Amino acid sequence: MRAVQFDRFGPPDVLRINDVPTPRPGPGEVLVEVRAASVDAGETAFRAGAMRRVTRTRFPRGLGSDFAGRVAAVGSGVRARHVGEAVWGLMPHLVFGAVADYVAVPERRLARAPENLSLLEAAALPVAGTTATTALTDKARLQPGERLLVRGATGGVGSAAVQLGRALGAHVTALAGARNLDWITRLGADEALDYRTTRPEDLGRFDVIVDVVGTDVGAYQARLARKGRLVALSFDADRVVSSMLGTALRAAAAPRRVKMFSNNPSADRIAELTRAAEAGTIRPVIDTVFPMRDVAEAHHRLEAGGVRGKYVIDLQLP
Repeated sequence: MRAVQFDRFGPPDVLRINDVPTPRPGPGEVLVEVRAASVDAGETAFRAGAMRRVTRTRFPRGLGSDFAGRVAAVGSGVRARHVGEAVWGLMPHLVFGAVADYVAVPERRLARAPENLSLLEAAALPVAGTTATTALTDKARLQPGERLLVRGATGGVGSAAVQLGRALGAHVTALAGARNLDWITRLGADEALDYRTTRPEDLGRFDVIVDVVGTDVGAYQARLARKGRLVALSFDADRVVSSMLGTALRAAAAPRRVKMFSNNPSADRIAELTRAAEAGTIRPVIDTVFPMRDVAEAHHRLEAGGVRGKYVIDLQLP
């Protein structure tokens, strides 16, 4: 089968399509024929080597965290999934490899795909949707009527957080690029501001801040209301490890004010996302669909910024 991999750290051009053995599902695992997979912004740091000090995976390394497809086979002990079923899900925590013709994953990393979405559409949502849900419901405990600021609102997680924040009854302020202000307002933001011309000190106070940018965390922490909570979901791309450590220290010093986590959703959380998608609470946002052969171009464009939602790799495109 085909799989996108890289055998050294570097720019997007290190990505290659390799022929590899099709995996076999072990006990408790499900083999999924992948219809589409999304391109995760966080993976660019892994590919470039910025995370080499905190990961131990050997080369060659795979690409892709979430996917949608159909069950091709099941291992022993699998009860809830059946061959031919449409599913979506995530690779195991901190394991990549979804941009491939087939993936073998634990049953608990899957759920029934939403019936109101095509598999191509569904591929854009598992990582972004579960991250936004965990951030707003588990970590921040966002309440109706609270003021929510989403920084980095137009990306995959940001756009999901805007939609979910609106559904939870918050007043949503989105920070985005100037060309995306009308778009993010239509998606659900009550107020949209240009991040290039809006300084932290120009903002009011917020009960919850979801930060998907990672720079100037202290300046945004200062915009919290008395019982406010900041959920840090990203790190400064120019100094990933030191930024991560700095945010961890802030969270340790003020655990009720600053929260961070590495998204590792439970089976219940993935199934919850299926129900939310079917209810229209969160819908996938796809900027561009690429064939597998153009995955390096997708990474180039992701690093250039300006994406609306997610880039998706369509495994069926020639």
